[in-house]
Formats: sequence, structure tokens, C-alpha cells
Amino acid sequence: MTLDKRHPEAIRHIRNFLMHQGKFPSIRQLMKAMDYESPRSAALILDDLINEGVVKRRPHGNLQLIENSSESKSNARTIDVPLIGTVTCGVPIIAEENIEAMIPVSTSLAKPGKKHFLLKAKGDSMTEAGINDGDIVLVRQQSTANDGEKVVALIDDEATVKEFHRSGNTVILKPRSRNKSYKPIILSHDFQIQGIVVTTITQPLFA
Repeated sequence: MTLDKRHPEAIRHIRNFLMHQGKFPSIRQLMKAMDYESPRSAALILDDLINEGVVKRRPHGNLQLIENSSESKSNARTIDVPLIGTVTCGVPIIAEENIEAMIPVSTSLAKPGKKHFLLKAKGDSMTEAGINDGDIVLVRQQSTANDGEKVVALIDDEATVKEFHRSGNTVILKPRSRNKSYKPIILSHDFQIQGIVVTTITQPLFA
């Protein structure tokens, strides 16, 4: 993959926008980030990245970051982890439709041999557990959990992060927040555990 010197800069801006906003930047947002005066300049760079296979245009028109750079592919200390955007109703959480980007993450965090994904936290229901609105959480994909673990659960096709507890045949998903409007969610079998929170990332993975 041969990239113009402007392209790694564009990739960094796209990656950081994805980590902050959970979605791909628009042409004008990329133009502003790169200090261009015309959206055409940003559009041309995006076209180059699509032609090189770094960015993929989906059938419905949205863009997806596939590779961050040739350097990240050669770095044995990282593994590509999907960053999940909006979870589509009825679609598995890490289905292609939900993946906004592939982000290289240190293998000291995302252990090889296990499947992981990144998810943007919403709301303030887990602030006392160190997860704030807009944070990115690294999740190890699995369908079971132990008491006290922070889980990503899929309830009525919506992903939520809560603290897991079991009482007999009942599961309790507890919020950890000073905001007392959040109440524990009591469930039986009408939900799915998608994974266990490994760590919280409060800043972009890359500068």
C-alpha cells in the first residue's frame, strides 16, 4: 500500500473522530480537521483511501475505516479490534453493519485468541465504575459473566453497560452512578450478554 504523505494524517483524523464521535467524519469535518479551504481536497483524499482499500464504501453509502496504516499491520504488538457504532435492531452486535472501523489495540489489553470489540458508552449510569459518557470501552466477547463484572448486555436490541449480578434464576444489571434515577434492571432469560468490559479508554488510542 503506497500512500501520499497527506494520507496518514487523514487516517489519524478519521480514526480520532471515530474514537470521539463513534461515527465516520463528513467531508466538511475532515476538511476542517486538515485545515483545507475546499471540501474537494478532503474528498479527493477519501477517494484515494477508498481506492487503496484503507476505507470501504458500504452498499448504503456510509464509510468504514478498514486499515489504519501499513505500519499498524506490521506491528506484532497490536491486534485489529472492531469499533462498534449504532447497534442495528435484530442484528448481532459485531455484525458488519455495526462496525465503524478496525482499530489496532495493544495485545496486552486485547489478548490474542479472544474476540474483542470497542463500544462507545452513552449516558452516566456507570460513572462510579469509571465509565463516563463518550468513553470507549474494550470488551471481550463472551456470553457468560461472574458476579460483579461489568458486562455489555443486549436488551430489546439495545446495548447497555452494567454491573452483573445473579440471584438464583434472576439476573440483576446494576447501574453505578450518583444519579439515582437509574434503577437496577431485573431480568430472567430475555437478554444476551455480549461481553465483559476489559478496560475503559477515556482518550483516543492515537494522537
